[in-house]
Amino acid sequence: MVVLMSQSESLFERSKRVSPGGVHSPVRAFKGVGGVPRFIRSAKGAELEDVDGRRYVDFCMSWGPLMFGHQDEEIAEAVRASLSRGWSFGAAEPYSLELAEFLTGALPWVQKIRFVNSGTEAVMAALRLARGATGRSKIMKFDGCYHGHVDSMLVRAGSGLAEMASPDSAGVSKAVANETIVVPLNDLAALEKAFELHGKEVAAVIVEPVPANNGLLPHAEGFLARMSEIARKHGALVIFDEVITGFRVAFGGMAERTGLRPDLVTYGKIIGGGFPVGAYGGRSDLMDLVAPSGPVYQAGTLSANPVAMSAGLAMVKKLKRENPYPVLEKRVESLARELEKIAAGREVSVQRFASMFWMVFGKVTTRDGVVRAPEETPGTQKERYAKAFHQLLGQGIYFAPSGFEVSFLSTAHTDAQLARVLDGVKGALGG
Repeated sequence: MVVLMSQSESLFERSKRVSPGGVHSPVRAFKGVGGVPRFIRSAKGAELEDVDGRRYVDFCMSWGPLMFGHQDEEIAEAVRASLSRGWSFGAAEPYSLELAEFLTGALPWVQKIRFVNSGTEAVMAALRLARGATGRSKIMKFDGCYHGHVDSMLVRAGSGLAEMASPDSAGVSKAVANETIVVPLNDLAALEKAFELHGKEVAAVIVEPVPANNGLLPHAEGFLARMSEIARKHGALVIFDEVITGFRVAFGGMAERTGLRPDLVTYGKIIGGGFPVGAYGGRSDLMDLVAPSGPVYQAGTLSANPVAMSAGLAMVKKLKRENPYPVLEKRVESLARELEKIAAGREVSVQRFASMFWMVFGKVTTRDGVVRAPEETPGTQKERYAKAFHQLLGQGIYFAPSGFEVSFLSTAHTDAQLARVLDGVKGALGG
């Protein structure tokens, strides 16, 4: 009997012959859940369509930036108009200026901004700027926060706070890793101790104000404020990595929601309307140290691509005008509540923040029942999530292909599509 391969299987086999693992970003390979990745040929609204013609309700939303769903008409029109003018100039142009003026006018903590091509690039530049501004060499980060594939951020904690971090990827030298101090997430005592030991060497502390790359791990109340106080007491800058949370949890991200003012902030995803864009910004005195104004070098041949700038401006203007945040947050709250009703008695819980949510598979043993650090995630998460993922995928529901990535809601998701998720989860859990 001849078993025919699906188009996705065929394309995956071809891809593995020409690309590492058959993909261009590791999570796409489905290694975290097993099986064959779906090759997507198109998307519209809240749905994906793969090369075999199967359709899926999408809760990945290109990893967060598609607040209004795929191919929102207002943003698409801005893209079409931009393409008609040309798609790459390699020169100064007015479109990035419009976006920069809009953002600096709306965000008091961003007095100046520089556009780059990805969140990783934004973080890399912000760290260099912090070192240049302070004359210090070390960066402090938190275990469980992800800041892209910058060498100095691909590190893990040493055996104690007195020890420097160790490389968490081949190709990252010990010398580079030794410039990073890794502190346990949500542990103020450990943070204070680390600053006592290394404070005079720390240029900046960088944090995801809502960690969302290792599960959705909300900080304990007051943590960010106290972290900022401790850092500034020791002369270190505070960097908010809002590549995910910026314009997603509120127009002004977590800086707006907390009322805190980071010295530097990194953005990505949403400010390009879904195109590959990142940015870093902050106080004028710091940003003026960046070339050509100052001695901290950073450049990008294709930075501030005119198509991406036009798409981003259309996105942020629509977000400012329509303010979808309260409605999205209420819908996620309702969805999480219904999911937990379905999962009652099965040791499955849902953690949520704004328009993001994360299903936790296993018994949570923390005092308040909330996972706030990687080591608190149940050991059953990977295996149980993978099983549920494939059962949902078979029903036309596409969650992130990793049990440690969060899900995103958009304004394009309909009540009927959310009802499908509830039915799907009920089936996946045997209810």
